[in-house]
Amino acid sequence: MHNFKEIKPTELKENAIKLIGNDWMLISAGDDIKYNAMTASWGGMGMLWNKPVMFIFIRPHRFTYQFVEQEEYFTCSFYDEKYRDKLNFFGTYSGRDYDKAKETGFTVVKINNSIAFNEARIVIVCRKVYQEDIQPEHFLASFILKHYPSMDYHRMYIGEIMSVWINEE
Repeated sequence: MHNFKEIKPTELKENAIKLIGNDWMLISAGDDIKYNAMTASWGGMGMLWNKPVMFIFIRPHRFTYQFVEQEEYFTCSFYDEKYRDKLNFFGTYSGRDYDKAKETGFTVVKINNSIAFNEARIVIVCRKVYQEDIQPEHFLASFILKHYPSMDYHRMYIGEIMSVWINEE
């Protein structure tokens, strides 16, 4: 059971640039037995193909990548500032080596067709509808290359927002 109330995507009053870029998010995929989550600060949300969507970026070497690849759904969740050190743990240590929920004290919850954490302030459940690997020959600005010194380009996923959940605690 979780502490969330569902709202419509259009009822979300948060600024997406602040949520993703400054506050960070956890991208999670899997089920309540086998899953992983990682901290991310690249992505966005908006309208595409007449649907509310989120887009996220994951490098193939990240453990979360395999879960997002194999699952139809993923979640993006957002937290209060008091959880910054825990988000840092999720972004610094690999789920191959650590049980991140156990290490941080986060509680895994199943929401719709994916997983998230009960400590989240906002959870957005997405169904994958598109993916594409970043191709360096398509960069139009040279500053982007500094983000890929090892040429480990991200895969972009676009997910249709299926539900938005606000923590009622």
